[in-house]
Amino acid sequence: MQIDADTQREFLRRMMAIRIFESEMAARFSQGELPGFMHVYLGEEATGVGVCGALRKDDTITSTHRGHGHCIAKGGELRKVAAELMGKEAGYSHGRGGSMHIFSKELGILGSNGIVGGGLPLATGAGLAAKLQKSDRVSVCFFGDGAANEGVFHESLNMAGVHRLPVIYVCENNLYATETPVRDATRTKDFADRAAIYGMPGVIADGNDVLDVHAKASEAVARARRGEGPTLLESKTYRVCGHYVGHAETGYRTKEELEQWQRRDPIQLFSKRLIDARIMTAEQIDRMREQVKKEFDDAYAWAKAAPSPKPESALDFVWA
Repeated sequence: MQIDADTQREFLRRMMAIRIFESEMAARFSQGELPGFMHVYLGEEATGVGVCGALRKDDTITSTHRGHGHCIAKGGELRKVAAELMGKEAGYSHGRGGSMHIFSKELGILGSNGIVGGGLPLATGAGLAAKLQKSDRVSVCFFGDGAANEGVFHESLNMAGVHRLPVIYVCENNLYATETPVRDATRTKDFADRAAIYGMPGVIADGNDVLDVHAKASEAVARARRGEGPTLLESKTYRVCGHYVGHAETGYRTKEELEQWQRRDPIQLFSKRLIDARIMTAEQIDRMREQVKKEFDDAYAWAKAAPSPKPESALDFVWA
């Protein structure tokens, strides 16, 4: 699949935006500047950017407890994501959702979700709505390897298969559910193999290669738009940080394994590819990184100065 140079540069910029935003916000969280909990997407940026790069603005996604990356990949503004993490009225969920519950109707984000597997039935419902409305809109569900062993995984994929719904189920297999290795939780070598049970294609993508993810996702999206039903896309990737910010490494994975995956950093790999293809120079990539850092600094200052919700508005925008 041919992708023009401008699109490839935009993919790199979005991956950088996720990396810089989350790294900087995690540091501030550790200093006590942010409330709640924070789970970051570091190391997995290529999956969100590759998949969302295949979508239209009116297509919908559901996310996980690592929702900032998906939100930015879908076109979210750094200012509004930062404001939400800081509990400010200007945030995407008016400061009510925080890190794990980012919602944006205008971006087609049907919520990040603190419940493991919680986005699976929501994406399935969105796909059913699109079919009933005779729309060619598609729905994407991001979920982890841990969620693939939840009962709602079976229920959602079974329903989507039966009704040929326009849903792409994206399993971000980062090898660990908190500290539990995939090998200890299932006999399944590839989660994509489960797709056949539900009458849909099962596809594996290199989750650290944004172009491979994008190509596989684009095929699934095109298939869904043609009315041919859902796809299970397994993106094999790795989180290079703890399960949450502040989570200490406790020996559940080796230093050698971590270093091996760090050498496959998706941003470094894609930067090298762009340089080798003469789409960008190293100097241009450095300038892009500096510009994104400036955008973050502006977003953080703006969010910090934004007002907090008034106490009397506590129940506004809250539906359950």
